Amino acid sequence: MSALAPGDAAPGFVLPDDAGGLAALEDYRGSKLVLYFYPKDDTSGCTLEAQDFDRLAPDFAKAGARVLGVSADGPASHAKFKAKHGLSLRLASDEGKETLSAYGVWVEKNMYGRAYMGVERSTFLIGADGRIAAVWRKVKTKGHAEAALAAARELP
Repeated sequence: MSALAPGDAAPGFVLPDDAGGLAALEDYRGSKLVLYFYPKDDTSGCTLEAQDFDRLAPDFAKAGARVLGVSADGPASHAKFKAKHGLSLRLASDEGKETLSAYGVWVEKNMYGRAYMGVERSTFLIGADGRIAAVWRKVKTKGHAEAALAAARELP
């Protein structure tokens, strides 16, 4: 399977969220969606990334964009993570890793010479038409939410 690129249709999904509901791609049809994938709740980089997206939520809303974070952690973990850090953004759970795989972010990683499967920190900006407008892979958290916001503002 080739990597998703701008212009491609965003793969559909229906995932449980932190509030006990379901988050589906169709829920965002007609608005821009910043779909960010992160490795694990309550780790330093993931916490900073979530806090940045959360802090900029009003600016994303003004740009006509909504934000959804996805990891392989369960809904209860997401709820605890949000409560601990006072986050309001929506987080969805992909414990089965189907959506992570469809977006090409469930990858082999290496740490200290040990190979394992994990989430590659990545973000997809999806237009109101359901097509991918921008892709960021192997994201470094510092300044990333701002870059995603700038791209969302430029997207009609």
